[in-house]
Amino acid sequence: MNYTVIDMDAWPRRERYEHYMRAVPCTYSMTVKLDITSLRRRGLRIYPAMLHLITGEVNRHEQFRMALRESGELVLYERMEPCYTVFHKETGTFSNLWTEYCEDYPLFLGRYEEDLRRYGQSEAFMAKPGLPENSFTVSMLPWASFEGFNLNTTDFTYLIPIFTMGRFYTEGGRIRLPLAVQVHHAVCDGYHTCLFIDGLQNAIDSL
Repeated sequence: MNYTVIDMDAWPRRERYEHYMRAVPCTYSMTVKLDITSLRRRGLRIYPAMLHLITGEVNRHEQFRMALRESGELVLYERMEPCYTVFHKETGTFSNLWTEYCEDYPLFLGRYEEDLRRYGQSEAFMAKPGLPENSFTVSMLPWASFEGFNLNTTDFTYLIPIFTMGRFYTEGGRIRLPLAVQVHHAVCDGYHTCLFIDGLQNAIDSL
């Protein structure tokens, strides 16, 4: 895990960061309808494919790789790893797994499948040990589509993005997937979130 400590004196965003951390602590969420028609037509499994695509896009944007460490340092991680939920039908509970990211999708898929095989049946909250500090959360609600989704967190020091997917559906001959993106305004503006969404859609189209 590599990271760079942000030099606050030289950071152009400092004034905005301090405003949204102290004066007006503020997170926000944006829900979009992604076009995943190309993924479905190719027969790709949506959950691992989207985990790979979201992580790749997260790693292309500094605003999605920033965090406050326990030491109080504001850092920029070199790269992030996905932590995601798996559902247990028998008990109606979920567990968290994580898989090491790599740009090669077949290799990532193999790692994902191995993690599911080894840890997917465990009903522990953190089923796979060793969750890295440089991780972010992804979950999916395959039971319902939604137009908006918001997580209410009381700790405004959590800067890492959170992603929630819903059930995909057909609209106008295209297959749509709801995706809610929750970020902290101290490190990420609406402009950056829109760049992220545009990049993710382009990645979906070109996978």
